[in-house]
Amino acid sequence: MAGDWTLGIESTAHTFSFGLVDGSGSPKPSASDTLRPTEGGIHPREAADHHVELSSVLLKRVLDENNLQPSDLGTVAYSQGPGMGACLRTGAAAARAISTHLEIPMIGVNHCVAHIEIGREQCGCDDPILLYVSGGNTQVIARLDGRYRVLGETLDIGIGNMLDKFARKHGIPFPGGPVIEKKALEWLSQNPEPSLQGLELPYAVHGMDLAFSGLMSAANKLVSQGKPFEAVCWSLQEHAFAACIEVAERALAHTGKTEILLGGGVACNQRLRDMSSIMCTERDASSHCPPRMYCIDNGTMIARLGWLEINSGRITSLIESGIDQEMRTDQTPISWA
Repeated sequence: MAGDWTLGIESTAHTFSFGLVDGSGSPKPSASDTLRPTEGGIHPREAADHHVELSSVLLKRVLDENNLQPSDLGTVAYSQGPGMGACLRTGAAAARAISTHLEIPMIGVNHCVAHIEIGREQCGCDDPILLYVSGGNTQVIARLDGRYRVLGETLDIGIGNMLDKFARKHGIPFPGGPVIEKKALEWLSQNPEPSLQGLELPYAVHGMDLAFSGLMSAANKLVSQGKPFEAVCWSLQEHAFAACIEVAERALAHTGKTEILLGGGVACNQRLRDMSSIMCTERDASSHCPPRMYCIDNGTMIARLGWLEINSGRITSLIESGIDQEMRTDQTPISWA
């Protein structure tokens, strides 16, 4: 007889993760492993091979850490999209195998929506504007008429991808974002009242959308002109994050909502969190961000959304279980909120 725990499998990119929620939807920490190439970016096939090699290890770990047996699982959820095709297929294949072997239902979920729902659960948000800042995407999202609608998004690359590319250009391996944050803090410690004079970068806001490739190119040019690398890291963060917060503030004004929720790996950055808090204080709104382990990609957020969806009556049949690399945030009907 199947149990009532939901297993979630996250495999959209470099991180492979298995997470759980119990029968009441309460999250448990994930068992995860991240591919960290010594040079270059993430190669989809190498990432997929990494995921295949660790499937059984991570599944056993997450069950052991929660004193569970496979028979305690009642549902398996997986990231159906968006993401890298080879990586998504690995997670979907694992979900099909577990579903078939244990004779339990499976459900393919929207990775972006999963970030929203784990944030809502962790922070107690009701109806927030989500500022979704990840490696592969950047979006400002609001719920309207049973969908999460994209009010603005990147026109070129995700903010995390931009930070990683800038770092890689200057010899910093993946992930580059945390190192850029550290370098920016080093500059602040040496210059308590820094000025942007000589460190200006292009305006990244385009209406409600954003564009980051110009910022990256201009930052690279500043380094080549001899500007201190730590100073350029600080300037890059200030410009990129200010653009994101500006669009999020516009979304608050347009919708009349009063909560901001940060999600995605870049939401681990303390400077972005502080900017959001300052803006929300000035607007009599509230800023929220889940614990960092739930900002980065994790299986628990997939399990949480799977639990919500299956309790709303949706499951994924075998014939419907194919992945969708370009799945949009607003493709998923929101029947539980």
